[in-house]
Amino acid sequence: MDPKWPQSIWIVRHGQSAGNIARDAAEAAGHHLIDIAQRDVDVPLSELGEAQAAALGHWFGELKDGGQPTVVLTSPYLRAVETARIVVAQFASAGKAPAFVADERLREKEFGILDRMTKQGIAAAYPNLTEQRLHVGKFYFRPPGGESWCDVILRLRSVLDTITREYRQERVLIVGHQVIVNCFRYLLERMDEKTILAIDKAADVPNCAVTSYEFDARAGRHGKLVRRLVNFVAPLREAGAPVTSAPDMPVAAKA
Repeated sequence: MDPKWPQSIWIVRHGQSAGNIARDAAEAAGHHLIDIAQRDVDVPLSELGEAQAAALGHWFGELKDGGQPTVVLTSPYLRAVETARIVVAQFASAGKAPAFVADERLREKEFGILDRMTKQGIAAAYPNLTEQRLHVGKFYFRPPGGESWCDVILRLRSVLDTITREYRQERVLIVGHQVIVNCFRYLLERMDEKTILAIDKAADVPNCAVTSYEFDARAGRHGKLVRRLVNFVAPLREAGAPVTSAPDMPVAAKA
C-alpha cells in the first residue's frame, strides 16, 4: 500500500515583515499601539525579509537529486505569499514550477481585540484579560474575537487531512507564521501542551527558518514523517542575510 504522507514536508516562517519592525519600534517607545496602517493580512515583507526569502530559495535550488518542493502551500497573508513566491523564483524553471496554493487555514493566529496592541497597551486597556490568560494558560486562552492555540491546531488538523489526501509522495513546502510552525510541530511530533509551550517559550521561530520532516517507511507501524531539521537558518547566514526572530504576536501573549 502506498504511504499516505508526502515524501518531504518543509515548514517555513515568512521573512521579516514591516509589521515586525513596527512592533519592535512601538515596544521600545512604550507605545500602546503598533503604528502600522495596513490590515495584518496586507503587511508586506521588509527589505531584509525579501533578502532572507531569496537566500532560502537559493538553498532549495541547491538541493541535490531534484529534491525541490513540488507543491507550495502558503498562508494568504501578504508577507507569507511574498516569501513563498521569492523562494520559488530561485529554484523554479520553465515547465517545472511547483503547484502554488494559498490556503486560509494557514493564516496567522487571530488576536481579536488585542490586534496591533503592545504589551503595555494590553496591560493598560485589558487588565482583566491579562489575569484571565494567566489563569487559563496560553494554550487555551482565546481573546475576544480571536483564537487560542487550540483553535489554530484544529484548522491545521484539517490541513493535514488535505495533505494526506491530495499530496501523497509529493514534496510539500508550507509557508506560514510562527504559531503555525509550532502548532504543526505539536501535531506531527505528537506533543502535549507542556512540551510545545516550553519550546515556544525558549525561543522565537526565526524568519525564514526551516523545520522539515521526511517519510521513513521503517518508522512506526506503517511508516511516518520523521523530523530532520528544526529552525534551520544556515542558508541565511551563508548568504549574509541577518537572522531575525521578532514575534508576530502581541508580546503579552508570548510569555
